[in-house]
Amino acid sequence: MEAQNPASSPPLPPPHEEQEPDLKRLKTSNPDNQDPDKKPRYKRRKIAILFAYCGVGYQGMQKNPGAKTIEGDLEEALYFSGAVPENDRGCPKRFDFARSARTDKGVSAVGQVVSGKFYVDPPGFLQRLNDNLPPQFRVFGFKRVTASFSAKKFCDRRRYVYLLPVFALDPTSHELLECLECWEKGWKVFGVQTHSGITSNTFTALGSDENSSAICDDNSRSDAVNGIGNGEDGSIVKNNVFCYDDEKRRRFNKILKQYEGTHNFHNFTTRTKAADPSAYRYIISFHANTTVTVDGREFVKCEVVGQSFMLHQIRKMIGVAVAIMRNCAPESLIETALQQDVRITVPTAPEVGLYLDECFFSSYNQKWGNTHEEVSMKAYADEAEEFKLKHIYSHIASTEHKEGAVAVWLHSLNHRSYPDLAPAENTEVNEVPITKPK
Repeated sequence: MEAQNPASSPPLPPPHEEQEPDLKRLKTSNPDNQDPDKKPRYKRRKIAILFAYCGVGYQGMQKNPGAKTIEGDLEEALYFSGAVPENDRGCPKRFDFARSARTDKGVSAVGQVVSGKFYVDPPGFLQRLNDNLPPQFRVFGFKRVTASFSAKKFCDRRRYVYLLPVFALDPTSHELLECLECWEKGWKVFGVQTHSGITSNTFTALGSDENSSAICDDNSRSDAVNGIGNGEDGSIVKNNVFCYDDEKRRRFNKILKQYEGTHNFHNFTTRTKAADPSAYRYIISFHANTTVTVDGREFVKCEVVGQSFMLHQIRKMIGVAVAIMRNCAPESLIETALQQDVRITVPTAPEVGLYLDECFFSSYNQKWGNTHEEVSMKAYADEAEEFKLKHIYSHIASTEHKEGAVAVWLHSLNHRSYPDLAPAENTEVNEVPITKPK
């Protein structure tokens, strides 16, 4: 037989090739083998952010195109802190943003709360956020909340505080004679004629019928003269010093208590008609039991707690209460102003003394307290108190000292500026029928 040619023999089968491992599956099951150069992917978390701010220089809390607002600066800080991605910048609806309260122009806050879906990882979120905010802001912390949480809808109550200078409750302070003090400090006072050469002993220049009628009525004018004497140099000085004692405290609290309950506050806001259901608001409590001293100036601490408030509502409630304490309006004025079928114009106290003290989430905390963190300011009480004294209280006191916001405003509490402060002739205000809410 012919020998077989090795070249013509069939090829040997190729060696068995080992299958490459499933890198994707291996990466998922073994995190230690992940690419160290690839950035980790973080998840958005639904959180509630608790923070404070001094409202000076801002046009309010709510974002408004072309205006400097609290929300505008906060959203930018969230973006630069990595909490909001580039494609969501300037679009708060995309990260489910909500606020617990809207503060007006110049109004501060100690316990403001906002909620949304943010990237809070990696660690150090609070530090990054505070570093991107002005010094008049302070973020205290954040709480993990349920996916359905909304800082606006889940807020049960809001507590506001108005720091009112004690002298504002004195009927003789900044009513007739004290307008000279305002003029000497360069504060513009409506209805007071100022002439060069006026000195501290020129009583007749400010006590003429023409000028005094622009400030208050005859009864208040006689009250202003009471307690006034001549100093050694011939100047006019006040002999009595006003004190917020127990008697005045009881009277002021009695006035403020008239606001409690459910009422139609259409006279205490703007752009809300009496027939609008939103005009009805529920005030839980309103009192002025304590005083605080800031930079040598004494203030009455007026605390009001309610479900929600309308634009300028608290400042107007304070304005009417002060007018009554100064005997420029009858105590029955509040009952009249709360009637649906009565339309009157009431004074508005300056915004500088008002601040949001705390927002409460009692129902939410009671329902979800076993599975989620409590949304409250309890853990940040010391920090909040420090911020309040350093930024808010000091600002209120210094503004009153430099600009005299309340002192100048007091000169407008008269019947010329607000004819509705006095009841009509031969009319009993208590006889006006009150329309009860349905």
